[in-house]
Amino acid sequence: MYKKILVPMALDHGISPLTLQIARVLASDGAEITALHVYEAPQGTVSAYVDDAVMKAGFERARERLHEKLQGLDGITPALVKGHSARTIIDYAAQHGTDCIVIGSHKPGLSDFFLGSTAARVVRHAPCAVHVHRNGE
Repeated sequence: MYKKILVPMALDHGISPLTLQIARVLASDGAEITALHVYEAPQGTVSAYVDDAVMKAGFERARERLHEKLQGLDGITPALVKGHSARTIIDYAAQHGTDCIVIGSHKPGLSDFFLGSTAARVVRHAPCAVHVHRNGE
C-alpha cells in the first residue's frame, strides 16, 4: 500500500512495537520504514541552566535507546532529530516524501481538547495519510 512510512517513536512508551507492526502490514513490497524519535531540548530559560555536555549526553542516550528498540528488526531505518514533536514529525514527513505516518496515541484527556496531543496535531497537519493506533490505557 505505502512506499515510505514514518513511525514516530516515544522512547519512554511501550507502544512502538505495535506501531512498527502496523507499518509492516501497511508497507508495499520494497517499502522504506523509518523509525523517528524527536529529541526535545528544554525550552526557553530552562536551556540557559542546562550544561551543553548534559544536552549532548541526553541526545546520545536517546540514540542508544532508539537503536536498542530496533535491534533485531530488519528493514527499519532509525532517525533521530531535534525539535518540537508534532511540528518536527510533520516537517520530516514532508521533506522525505513520506506517504504514510503510523503513530501511537493515548486515550485523550481533558487537556487534549484544549492543547491537542502530538498525534492529534500530526493528523490535522500531515501532508500524507496518518494511521493512528489508539492505546487503550
